[in-house]
Amino acid sequence: MRAIIFDFDGTLANTLPICYYAFQSVFKRFDNREITPSEILVMFGPSEVGIIRENLLNPHKEEAIEYFYQQYSQFHKDLVEVNQDIHELVTSLKGADIKLGIFTGKAKRSLDISLKQLYMEGLFDVIITGDDVCNAKPDPEGLLKALSILDVKNSEAIFVGDSDADVIAGKQSGVFTIGVQWLPEYQTAAFSEQPNLLISSVMEFENYIKVGTK
Repeated sequence: MRAIIFDFDGTLANTLPICYYAFQSVFKRFDNREITPSEILVMFGPSEVGIIRENLLNPHKEEAIEYFYQQYSQFHKDLVEVNQDIHELVTSLKGADIKLGIFTGKAKRSLDISLKQLYMEGLFDVIITGDDVCNAKPDPEGLLKALSILDVKNSEAIFVGDSDADVIAGKQSGVFTIGVQWLPEYQTAAFSEQPNLLISSVMEFENYIKVGTK
């Protein structure tokens, strides 16, 4: 095992609350619509920009996109806490000379905000966002791109995510895929397609990696 690639929202950080808040703010301000977190989850796949362009009724979509990022940045500290267990996990893996990556549907702009706020800048060898692919998850395009950049075979990598789309993308890529439910909020309570391994705590993941890397 030479590389571990992570999803971001709901996997590396409990950022779903800020995502929900920013989207709810946009739809309330521009469409005068109240939308629920479950309604937002259904929209997930494209980046935030794609979600707004595809689902907002108001024609002022570019203004709405800017408002999303304003809300996302302004309230990030209030709604997202640094998870010390995950931060220590990532830094320890980095120290163990394992290649690390992120494959997320988020746009680069929002991911950069989160990485900076959560002190995770510079920890990853490759980052593939929704801006870097033509086909969103569950299409494996982004994961295959990350593997190519890292120069590792699919048999040498693990993909970690919290959604059905993550599991499908991972398995279609031929990568050992781990479904995680280790944060207070995650996208999938019951996976429609079973991951190779289901993990419910960071400690459990750490123990698995120690065994797998002996």
